[in-house]
Amino acid sequence: MRTLQSVTIALTLALSGPCFPAMAQVPVVPAYVDETSASGITTSYDGDWLFIVGGGVAAFDCNDDGYPDVVLPGGESKAQLYVNTSKRGGSLSFEPQPSGVELDSVSGAYPADIDSDGITDLVVLRVGENVVMRGLGACRFERANEAWGFDGGDAWSTSLALTFEKGASWPTVAIGNYVDRHEDLSPWGSCTNNWLHRPGDAGRFAAPMPLKPSFCALSMLFTDWDRSGTPSLRVSNDREYYEGGQEQMWRVLPGQPPALLTPADGWKALRIWGMGIASYDLDGDGYPEYFLTSMADNKLQTLAAPGPKADFKDVAYARGVTAHRPYVGDDLRPSTAWHPEFEDVNNDGLVDLFVTKGNVDQMPDFAMRDPDNLLLQGADGKFVETGDQAGIANNGNSRGAALADFNMDGLLDLMVVNRRSGAQVWRNTAAGDAHWISLELRQPAPNEDAIGAWVEVRRGDAVMRRELTVGGGHAGGQLGWLHFGLGDQASASVAVTWPDGSRSEWTDLPADGFYVLERDRPAAPFTPRG
Repeated sequence: MRTLQSVTIALTLALSGPCFPAMAQVPVVPAYVDETSASGITTSYDGDWLFIVGGGVAAFDCNDDGYPDVVLPGGESKAQLYVNTSKRGGSLSFEPQPSGVELDSVSGAYPADIDSDGITDLVVLRVGENVVMRGLGACRFERANEAWGFDGGDAWSTSLALTFEKGASWPTVAIGNYVDRHEDLSPWGSCTNNWLHRPGDAGRFAAPMPLKPSFCALSMLFTDWDRSGTPSLRVSNDREYYEGGQEQMWRVLPGQPPALLTPADGWKALRIWGMGIASYDLDGDGYPEYFLTSMADNKLQTLAAPGPKADFKDVAYARGVTAHRPYVGDDLRPSTAWHPEFEDVNNDGLVDLFVTKGNVDQMPDFAMRDPDNLLLQGADGKFVETGDQAGIANNGNSRGAALADFNMDGLLDLMVVNRRSGAQVWRNTAAGDAHWISLELRQPAPNEDAIGAWVEVRRGDAVMRRELTVGGGHAGGQLGWLHFGLGDQASASVAVTWPDGSRSEWTDLPADGFYVLERDRPAAPFTPRG
C-alpha cells in the first residue's frame, strides 16, 4: 500500500524539478538491510503479563576492541551476552558467549563503570531481585550485590538512570518500578515505590531511598535540563491517573533529599502513558529537548524560555513527530510507542528520531500492526517519516532498541527487541559522500566515562550538542561512541564540557574517524580492526 508520506515525498521531488520553484530539500533516506538470519542473534523476549513491558538492549564494548557488544533480556528465558564479531564495513555478526549475565526474569540492563576501574559493569533489571554485575574484562561478569552493598529488592523493575553527584566517588542509581505484582489488580493495580541508590561508605551503596509518590515508571533520565551543572531526575510514568499520576522531575542535590518539582518551579502537570525518553539539543540553543513516548500521544518538549523555571511546552506537532498512528497498512487505530532514540542515521548533520512500536498485548483500541518509525529531520527542522522506504517498517511487537555502529563503518545500524519473537538486526548500507565523526570520552576516576558531560561538534556555522547520559530509552541503554553526522564538511571542531563544569578548548579533527577524547590530552585516533 502506498503511504501518504511516500506520495508527499514523490510530489516534493517532482515539484523541485526545473519547471517549478525549489521546495525544501527532502532528507536522504538511508538503506537498511535485514541481516537477522545471518547475524547469530537468536534471543527472544518471552513471557506474558510480567513481561508486557521491558525488553531493552544494553550496547557497550566489553572486550576493548571498539566494537559494541550487546546484552539482550530473555524475559522468562535467560538473558544473553553477544560478542560483536563483525568486520569493519561488513555484514553484522555476533556470537553468544557465557558471561555470567545468564539470568532469568530480566527486563533490561544498563552499562556503566560503577567502581571506576576502567571496566564496564552492568545493572540488570529483573522481575524480582535486581543485580549489579561487576565487569571482569573479556566480557565476563560476576554478581556484586553483596560486595557493593546493593539491595536489589523484589519488585518489577523497568527503568534506570545513573549519575555521579558532585564530589562523589560512587554513582547514584535511580530504579523505576512498575505494578506491585503481589497485590490484586483493582482495577489497574498499585505502583511500587521507585528507589534512589546513593553512595554510602567507600565502595558501597547506601540503603535505597524510596521516591514517593511513584507512578509506575517506564523510563528515567538524569539530565541537566537547565544547564545548571547538576542533573535532575526526569521520570516518565505509566498508569495510575486516578491516583494523580503524572510526569515528574526531581531535584537531586548533593547532601540533600530529592525534591519533586511543582508548579511553583514552573513544572506543569502532564499525564501520558509514558514509555520512553530521548533527549538532544534540537534547536541549537544549548538546552535539551525531550521526546516522550506514549500511547497515541507522543510529546516533544522544549523549554518555553531558558532560565530557572522548568516550564516546558509541546512542539511535537510543529516538528512533525507526533507519530500517533501507523503510517503503512490499513490499521488506523492509535499507535503504542516504546523506545525513542535521537541519532543522525544519514550523516547529514541533522539528528533524526527512531521509535519502536508495538501493542501492549491484545489491546483492541490500539493498532496491532504498528511499524517502527524512522523520522528524518530536514533543513527546516521538521521531521518526515521514512521507515518504510528505509526498510525498517517491521510489524513485530517491538520494545527496546539500539542505534549503534556495529560494524564501525560510520553508519548507524539498528537492533530491535520484539516481544515473544526474536530480536532483529539491520545494517545501514547508505551510499553517498556524507561525512561523520565518532567520539569517546575518558577522564580520571571516578566517573571515567564522564557521565554528565556535554559534547559539542561544530560543522561550518552549526553546532551540535548532546549530553552523555546513562538512562532514558526503554529498559536499556548504551555506552561508548557518540556519533555525529557532518554532511559535506570534511572536518569538525570538537569541545567538551566535563561533568565538573570545566571546558576543553575547541579541537579541529578530520572527518570520517573515531577519536578518544581523554581529558587534558590531545585527541587520540582509534582504528578499528579490519
